[in-house]
Amino acid sequence: MSDTAKDAPQAPTGKFEAFTFGEPTPVLDSRGLLDYLECWRNGRYFEPPVDLHGLSRTTRSNPYLQSGLTFKRNMLVRTFKPNRLLSRSQFAQLALDFLTFGMAYVERQNALSGGALRLNVPLAQYMRRGVVDGEFFQVRAGQAEHEFRPGSVFQLREADVDQEVYGLPEWMPAIQSALLNESATLFRRKYYTNGSHAGFILYLSDPQVNDADVTSLREALKDARGPGNFKNLFLHSPGGKKDGVQLIPVSEVAAKDEFNGIKSVTRDDMLASLRVPPQLIGIVPQNSGGFGSIREAALVWAAMELQPLQSRMEAINEWLGIEAISFEQFDLAAAGT
Repeated sequence: MSDTAKDAPQAPTGKFEAFTFGEPTPVLDSRGLLDYLECWRNGRYFEPPVDLHGLSRTTRSNPYLQSGLTFKRNMLVRTFKPNRLLSRSQFAQLALDFLTFGMAYVERQNALSGGALRLNVPLAQYMRRGVVDGEFFQVRAGQAEHEFRPGSVFQLREADVDQEVYGLPEWMPAIQSALLNESATLFRRKYYTNGSHAGFILYLSDPQVNDADVTSLREALKDARGPGNFKNLFLHSPGGKKDGVQLIPVSEVAAKDEFNGIKSVTRDDMLASLRVPPQLIGIVPQNSGGFGSIREAALVWAAMELQPLQSRMEAINEWLGIEAISFEQFDLAAAGT
């Protein structure tokens, strides 16, 4: 080896560190709320095909889903005619159960004469259909089962192609969108709470920076999380090269765009599953043209969505033998004056 080669400065050596993001997780192998189970018998009654408590919790995970269900409930209650058999408050529970779970129940309580005295609405989440036709049970965790008088309970249910015991809500195909919307929101909240806004690669190739400087820089980045986030960092490297320290963004901007996209797409999925025009539940239009006339949207929605719901609920009258469910004509004349 020549003296020139011996005297040439050697490139500094350092330890290269790398890490992985964990093992891949097969999402299709996991089991969750949408795993369709058979309505199996436990001896006295049928178990529902899905977790009804999980359905109830899902409605609270997405503001558009909860708002849409509440809006449809309010429109049904607004047009309902209360009577001696069914009060407005009892009907509100009936409508909300039917919209949320795809089924609702009405209990007939008779007078001493044998005629109908009043109608009660037990919570659909805890109702179970008995193996024997006409039997129904109310099952609550930690409490004794309540068996209703045979033939005293009517089940209003949505039709289902896989089973004929329980109903399922129409918005069930949008559950994944509702949960995705919740996950995006929770992730964003944690993102701002813990202050881990790095989202970049700090590439350091300056030979003037020694191991002690690297350790100090690492500690400064760690201290920038949590309560002390959004701190400014200062790095002094005399004689360093121009690109010796580079900050390469990885996902900060992309994460913002992805978050907005997820919120918009899942919102549209919710509105499509609930069949509610966006202007009726207070969504602000993002275009200059807006959503059009809110009055026309309300009238079309009433004709194509509200009236079919009303006719479905009037099936209780056929079982009862008298008219207990009746509705007023949907009219916006009062709102326009």
